[in-house]
Amino acid sequence: MRILLVEDDPTLRAQLRTGMQEAGYVVDEADNGRDAQHLGETESFDAAVLDLGLPVLDGLSVLRHWRDNGHALPVLILTARDTWHEKVAGIDAGADDYLAKPFHMEELLARLRALIRRAQGLASARLQCGALALDTRSSRVTLHGNPVTLTSHEYRLLAYLMHRPGQVVSRTELNEHLYAQDFDRDSNTIEVFVGRLRKKLPADAIETVRGLGYRLVPVE
Repeated sequence: MRILLVEDDPTLRAQLRTGMQEAGYVVDEADNGRDAQHLGETESFDAAVLDLGLPVLDGLSVLRHWRDNGHALPVLILTARDTWHEKVAGIDAGADDYLAKPFHMEELLARLRALIRRAQGLASARLQCGALALDTRSSRVTLHGNPVTLTSHEYRLLAYLMHRPGQVVSRTELNEHLYAQDFDRDSNTIEVFVGRLRKKLPADAIETVRGLGYRLVPVE
């Protein structure tokens, strides 16, 4: 899962980046509203953490621009402002959730997981596809109740597919959501990790849809 982190305080931004990366997310960053607006329009993200008090262009203006242009990216507003009318302004501008500073990293991650789940119509933090289960809180994967050991790249790929069970996901989409903007993306890398996953899961759990991509199907 790929997150856009928009925060102008370098210390807090570094802490957030580290926390989200340790939770298994790929993170792109912006420290001002102009760059954030551009990234949100031109790159593919699963969610954004957006500070309101940004230089160049404030966070509410960025959010309104995204929504006015049809971008449905789930957005968690992160701000030092904790008055009720600014919460209302953020939600009215199109925010999906609101978290005031100071905060605990665990709460931010929980809210982020919930935003991503809701965007795919999923209710539980435990994703299930037949006998295959993935707990987004612990990053634990099990098959028939037995733990499956995955590398970070394998986990991110499986997690993306688990959020979209039964849907065909193209290699391009996987590349856009599993790697940061400055990563040298190669569709062959996706094929390598799909191959590795198939060795750890039932081989038919990930279908190849010729010419389109991959689809996760229930494991019996």
